[in-house]
Amino acid sequence: MSSAEADGITATYEETDTERLLTFERDGRRAAVAQNLEGYAMLKVRDGGAAGDELERYYGFDMALDHVAELLGVAVHDLPVPEEAADMGM
Repeated sequence: MSSAEADGITATYEETDTERLLTFERDGRRAAVAQNLEGYAMLKVRDGGAAGDELERYYGFDMALDHVAELLGVAVHDLPVPEEAADMGM
């Protein structure tokens, strides 16, 4: 597990038994980007964190991050991304 923090936003990257998970939190709001552990499937954006409802699927990491930024009410360039998560997406 690794994390990054910037401008009041915390990003945590972890790998579970089945997926790669990047969770963002800001002011009590959470959103997550998930991908299968092998790293080749579409990215799933979830509201509320890892166990939240799946809202949308994306091929590109940039599109998934754009959706997360919208959910958290920040600009996409404000989202900190731990190095281990930088290669998510197809």
